[in-house]
Amino acid sequence: MSQERYSRQIQLKGFGASAQEKLSKAKVLVIGAGGLGVPALTYLNAMGVGEIGIVDKDVVSITNLHRQVLYDEGDVGESKVKVAARKLRAQNSKTKINTFDTFLDVTNALEIIKPYNYVIDASDNFPTRYLVNDACVVLKKPFVYGALHSFEGQVSVFNANGGPTYRCLFPNMPKEDEVPNCNENGVLGILPGIVGNLQALETVKLITGIGDLLSGTLLIFDGLAQRTQKIKFSLIEENNTLSKLQSSYDFDCSVDFSSIEVIGLQQLMEDKKIQLIDVRTENEFEAEYLAGAINIPLPEMEERIEELDVNSPVYFICQSGIRSKKAISIVHAIHPKVICINVNGGMNSMNSFSNFS
Repeated sequence: MSQERYSRQIQLKGFGASAQEKLSKAKVLVIGAGGLGVPALTYLNAMGVGEIGIVDKDVVSITNLHRQVLYDEGDVGESKVKVAARKLRAQNSKTKINTFDTFLDVTNALEIIKPYNYVIDASDNFPTRYLVNDACVVLKKPFVYGALHSFEGQVSVFNANGGPTYRCLFPNMPKEDEVPNCNENGVLGILPGIVGNLQALETVKLITGIGDLLSGTLLIFDGLAQRTQKIKFSLIEENNTLSKLQSSYDFDCSVDFSSIEVIGLQQLMEDKKIQLIDVRTENEFEAEYLAGAINIPLPEMEERIEELDVNSPVYFICQSGIRSKKAISIVHAIHPKVICINVNGGMNSMNSFSNFS
């Protein structure tokens, strides 16, 4: 441990060399290398955390750059975990950086999380949040939660020292059509930086034992009013006794539909012309789209449904695969016999395989 490098925090009263030593021995897993993960990774790495794991399957997109400040224009199209690891190693060569170029799911969550002492949930969707919570409860690992909505951010610490879990605050996953989507609603670039840094701060407090943790407390940050409020919540004992994961953490969907992986779609598009409907906003579509795709934004799907050829299979794509499922539900409610195919992972996954028009 470099005394000189970390001298400004070592000399801090109430922190000292002992806390710095705890940081150097800590193993922190950050799930998500996007808006929340980037600031958390950058500061924990700079402050001297000994080992950091990064989990993400996405590639860097031009739409990421206004808020994910670890990346630059030359990184667009590259794997986030690979770019992040390279830049973090340049920032602090003493940190051990491990990368997991994958999405967290029920098949790998326990294996990936197990070696780490602390987890930061920097994901952007409810299925992953519930999966992270349950895996951390099973493995007895504390984790730091962060989330964004419009100009507001949330931070809390779950499963710390037998404290409340995520399910104590949010018992049940919302329905898919109740979930706000940042691709539709947008996000102010600075807000993830604030919330991600608050997550990093709570992680440092967890590791070193300084200060009061946000355990049993949800911190809500209002970016427009520069105001915070705290909501207290208590442990529900049964939430702390999980012994295994659920079989699935996907949104519950009552509509049956087929799905296709992006590689399969790419091959299919090379062989023949297909009916591909992109349900993202006009701005998203104009920024990047697949040749031959028709843009029908999700809110317009019902009124424009006559534009579909319901006698032929219809492929639906969005940014991540969530809005396209909603579109299929709308179409099936009106034309229950039409063959609908969802593109798993949407444009986030397609970016790895396709050239945009």
